Amino acid sequence: MDNDDSIIIEDAEYQDPQTELKNIEQQLQRISKQIQLLQQQKVRLQQRKSKLQDSLQQQQSAELAQRDWETKEYSWSSELRQKMQSRFGLSELRPQQLPTMNATLSGTHCILIMPTGGGKSLCYQLTALLSKGVTLVVSPLLSLIEDQVMGLQRRGIDAAMLSANSTKEEVNKIHMGITDPKWPCQLLYVTPERLAKSKRLMSKLQKAHQMGRLARVAIDEVHCCSQWGHDFRPDYKFLGILCQTFPGVPLLGLTATATTNVVTDVQSILNIRGCLVLKASFNRPNLFYQVREKSSVHSVCIQEIADLLTGKYRGQSGIIYTTTIKETMDIVKELRALDIKVGPYHGQLEPDMRSSVHQKWSSNLYQAVVATIAFGMGIDKPDVRFVIHYSVSKSVENFYQESGRAGRDGEPADCILFWRMGDLFKQSTMVFTEQTGLEKLYAMLAYCIDATRCRRNILSEHFGERWESGDCNSNCDHCATARHVKEVDLTEHLAQLSAILNHAADIDQRLTGQKLID
Repeated sequence: MDNDDSIIIEDAEYQDPQTELKNIEQQLQRISKQIQLLQQQKVRLQQRKSKLQDSLQQQQSAELAQRDWETKEYSWSSELRQKMQSRFGLSELRPQQLPTMNATLSGTHCILIMPTGGGKSLCYQLTALLSKGVTLVVSPLLSLIEDQVMGLQRRGIDAAMLSANSTKEEVNKIHMGITDPKWPCQLLYVTPERLAKSKRLMSKLQKAHQMGRLARVAIDEVHCCSQWGHDFRPDYKFLGILCQTFPGVPLLGLTATATTNVVTDVQSILNIRGCLVLKASFNRPNLFYQVREKSSVHSVCIQEIADLLTGKYRGQSGIIYTTTIKETMDIVKELRALDIKVGPYHGQLEPDMRSSVHQKWSSNLYQAVVATIAFGMGIDKPDVRFVIHYSVSKSVENFYQESGRAGRDGEPADCILFWRMGDLFKQSTMVFTEQTGLEKLYAMLAYCIDATRCRRNILSEHFGERWESGDCNSNCDHCATARHVKEVDLTEHLAQLSAILNHAADIDQRLTGQKLID
């Protein structure tokens, strides 16, 4: 502190009480001011420190990415290709798959960002066959776990899963196997909740690590670690101890959607700062993106969807996303009344019912599933020809991931979003308590109301990727048809809105979006 600001407690013997009290109050005010200034300075320094750490982290990741991860000269390269052909029936790998596999086989921590349907799961499934011991896969979607385990078992690959639905006998068998050198299982799937809440499981995994039987930890939907992500899950925070608990075991984080800020946050949470970050292009050239104006009359919208399912998409498979369970059940009932075979899929269905719907849809007994946005499906069905959003998604990340379930076989597929302002108001009441909920919803709003720009261009900007509109190849509604935009001067209308808002604030009246429009 400067000498002028030093604190001197004067001897009360030479002052009357009133004078002394006045002096103390003045000194306390000076101290409070100094504390406030120091706190402001501390916040500025912490922010600067955080920015520098993030910058260094990104620099380290960029330097690591300069290594030749594409090379086929590793000791495991020949076996990897042989297993790829014999066990998975593949002749070639997709972009970023080989670098990711080489990185995790060399013991390097890695985060892979790859579009839905791009082949993320192969990166840990194939490498598990080349590694000693078991690969632990953490995934939040039970349906996806079941799907992958069944798929691996059909290929003759030993895989197991632990979930809330596992029987006591299954749990005991898996716990015993984890530390048994003769256990044939190569991939063990667990939910983050199971990992966070089972001390016995963690104890077994620690013992397996000591025995050299824990090959790697793959974390699917790794963006769920971050509160800045579009689907934060508290149990994912627990995964921050893995790097310290299992030193030397490579972590492999996988996600379809993550901005630069989310990736940086995930690296910090998992304690793998400066790790290798590999990113495949967000673009899915076979998907056609379209936004349709949604009728305010519910029956009209249902009929429009019914016409699509019985016309353009007759005999084809798809998904219809909704916002609420009630909306899901209502749409199922109304489409069934029109003789369209659809099934509901949401978080409150009994597991047996969910599995039944899944199986009927997978075998094309149901033309479409009507699913809640919040629940998420995680179903790996390659021949989905359409994904219809009956309501607006709560974020661009959610929309991109959900629409990305279409066309995984590489064949043309449509991603249609039905849009009306009323749905935005409904979503805003559901997301405003989330840390970045409204910010993400407004980004989705920008996608919906843009009248001219290429849809892919809007998506690429959001995910920090450069994109030229001409590269869309007329595969979105804006690029496929010529758009004539009429410019309107909204100054007068906006002034009226501002006056209404100010008046409402003055009289302490609460305004809903609909009231404001009225």
